[in-house]
Amino acid sequence: MSDKISVLLSEEQVLTGILKAAEQINHDYAGKSIHLICVLKGSVFFTCELAKHLTIPVTMDFMTVSSYGDATESSGVVTIKKDLDESIEGRDVLIIEDIVDSGRTLSRLAAELETRNPSSLRLCTLLDKPERRVTDVTVDYVCFEIPDEFVVGFGLDSAQMYRNLPYIGVLEPEKSNTPQ
Repeated sequence: MSDKISVLLSEEQVLTGILKAAEQINHDYAGKSIHLICVLKGSVFFTCELAKHLTIPVTMDFMTVSSYGDATESSGVVTIKKDLDESIEGRDVLIIEDIVDSGRTLSRLAAELETRNPSSLRLCTLLDKPERRVTDVTVDYVCFEIPDEFVVGFGLDSAQMYRNLPYIGVLEPEKSNTPQ
């Protein structure tokens, strides 16, 4: 694989954005506990880093929801592959997503979770690409708004690769030197 990755957000910038979101969440949920729902796999790095900086009581659960597979663009078909282990009824819930692109996945997930009667339901994302939105979804906490680039790192992948990068990078596939 000969992909080139250019840094969009450095590790320091990513951590600064997460700290800022954590500060706002701590303020908004003061005196309450919060139940984080980490959308696997991409959100795991973000969820863990965010949780470390929350000063309010936190519980956590995980879901696997997909509309991409190994593709670089959403298929538009959203599937829940792993559901929650615990009930969210009566709880203050915060869905943690790595990136909001078309909005389809988060919109469908939020609608599904609303039917389970949480006390409140808010959305948090590390990255937001509003220019790609095709479904109306309001995200309550956004660490970074980014341009329409295919990004990897800090949990985001390309065919399961690059999740472990400590920064957010733009994936730029190398052009073949073979004449076309």
